[in-house]
This record gives sequence, structure tokens and C-alpha cells, in this order.
Amino acid sequence: MARKTILGVWLLIALALASFRLADAQQLEKIPRIGYLSTSDDPKTPGPSIEAFRQGLRDLGYIEGKNILVEYRYAEGKRDRIPGFVAELVQLKVDVLVSPVSPAIRAAKQATKTIPIVMVVSTDPVAAGFVDSLARPGGNITGLSALTRDLSGKRLELFREAVPRISSVGVLRDTQGPLSATAFKDYEAAARALRIPLQALEVRGPNPDLEGAFQAATNGRISAMITMTNLVLSRYRKRIADLAIKNRLPSMFEVRYYVDAGGLMSYAADDADNYRRAATYVDKILKGAKPADLPVEQPMKFEFVINLKTAKALNLTIPQSVLYRADKVIKR
Repeated sequence: MARKTILGVWLLIALALASFRLADAQQLEKIPRIGYLSTSDDPKTPGPSIEAFRQGLRDLGYIEGKNILVEYRYAEGKRDRIPGFVAELVQLKVDVLVSPVSPAIRAAKQATKTIPIVMVVSTDPVAAGFVDSLARPGGNITGLSALTRDLSGKRLELFREAVPRISSVGVLRDTQGPLSATAFKDYEAAARALRIPLQALEVRGPNPDLEGAFQAATNGRISAMITMTNLVLSRYRKRIADLAIKNRLPSMFEVRYYVDAGGLMSYAADDADNYRRAATYVDKILKGAKPADLPVEQPMKFEFVINLKTAKALNLTIPQSVLYRADKVIKR
């Protein structure tokens, strides 16, 4: 009887050790889960930003479904969806939450103080209250700032060089955008310095009256236009580009994918490079780095893109000196 008891005890110990080893193995094999909240793309057409992020992960050795899982959520340009998607990703206890726009970062900041958040935003993250400083973010948020607003003056300069006949510029903006008014003031300041008359072409999401805005441009004798991108207008990039051609308006944009859709030109940080770099933040965090200690970075690459097919449709001849400065010229 005693021998059976001893054997039983050893059997229990062996089972316990085996279960501990299994638990340890499962812990080691745990696949990290990333939450990615896109505000303008949709599941059928994820877009170049998501593909660049995926490429960044692949470059670092991560293969989706094998050694990393990515939970994608698409707000499709609808702001009211953002808080619900953020709450959903927080409830899933993702290891890192990634998002490219300020409303989502703000919602995530309110929803969690523990889950690391990686941003790729166009706004100043310090002024927006996301981080304490660029060098020492201080909380659970870090990432990249695309400096979109700081490039307003440069866009106007390039625009005038490329299209010397510009006499006045209309700025298409969504008045419901959280930083729309501030961003327009940046263009106003730059336009005053360059002595270019500026006029706001205002629309209101989520269903902007784009035809009405272009009619206002025609009535106001606007000779060119700039679009201030946001999560609503970015969903209408092809329509905006088409309306600009239809109304014979040379167009400048804050992100390249409007030009890929038929816009005339853009000057901005290299989005693809920024999203690939966002993947490096995810990698560092998964390896133990704290967002509070990872400095917020700024763009390393900028690109000036011109669509010559659109220039031809507008009967424009872009000066050769400007074409030489372009990083990408679309000919077809």
C-alpha cells in the first residue's frame, strides 16, 4: 500500500511538471497580436499604407498568420466608428495598437494606459497632447509625425513654380476635421508671404458636397486648388482628382495617393517609408522596449510627385526645371 502511495505521489509530481513544461512551451509559442485601425481604407482595398506596414513587418521577419497576427479594423472614413473599434481592439488585449490618424490615437489614449500605441500622424503629437516630448514621449504612445502641416508653404512654392499662371488658390477642406481650421491658417500665412490670394472651399463630412465646392471655385474664379486631406476626404480622392480635371483646375495634394488617383501633383513625406518604419516600432516594443523611451521620429524622406497624364489633360506644360526636381513622374 505504501509503495502504491509513493508511486501515486511521483505520478502526480510528474504530471504537474509536464503541465508546467506545457504551459511554458505555450507561453514561448504565443504569437503576438497587433491591432491596426485604418480610418480611410476598407477591407476590399486596404491601400498602400497598410501594404507598406505589412512589408515592414516582412522585412523584420514577421509573417502574418505564422509568427504574428494583425487584427485589422476599417472605419471607412466614418469617425463615429473609431471609438468602437478602439474599444474592440483593447478588449482583445492586443500587444500593440497601430493607427495612422489623430482621432484614433486620441480615442486609444483615452481607452488604455497600458497597451503600447504606435502612431503615424500628420499633426504635431506634442501640441495634440499625445506625448510629453518628441525625445521622451513619456506614456504609452510613440511613433512618427509626418510633418504635413509644416510643408504648407513648400507646397505653395512648388505649385507656383510648376504652374506659373496661378493667380489664386482654393483650399478644399472638411470643416469637421479636428485640426482643419488651424491647418488652413498655416496655408493663409504661407500664401500671404508668397502674395497668393487664398480662398477656403469648405465641405462637411461624412458626405461632402464636392460638386458644390468646385462650383464655388468656378464662381470665385479660382485658378488652382489644394486639398487638405483627412479621413473623410481621403476616401474621395479619385472623385476629387476627376472633378479637378473636369473643372480645369491644377491640383496639389498633401499625400501621394491622390496623384496616383489622377491628381496633378503632391509634396509630402514618403508615406510608404513612414509605414515601414512604424513596423520597426512594433518590433522594438515586442522585444521589450517601452513606448515612453522610444523617441517620436520625423520623416527621413520626402517626395514630390507629378502626374504628366493629368497635366496633358489640363493642357499644362510643366517647366523642365520642375520636372527635374520631381522624385516621381507619372506618365501613364
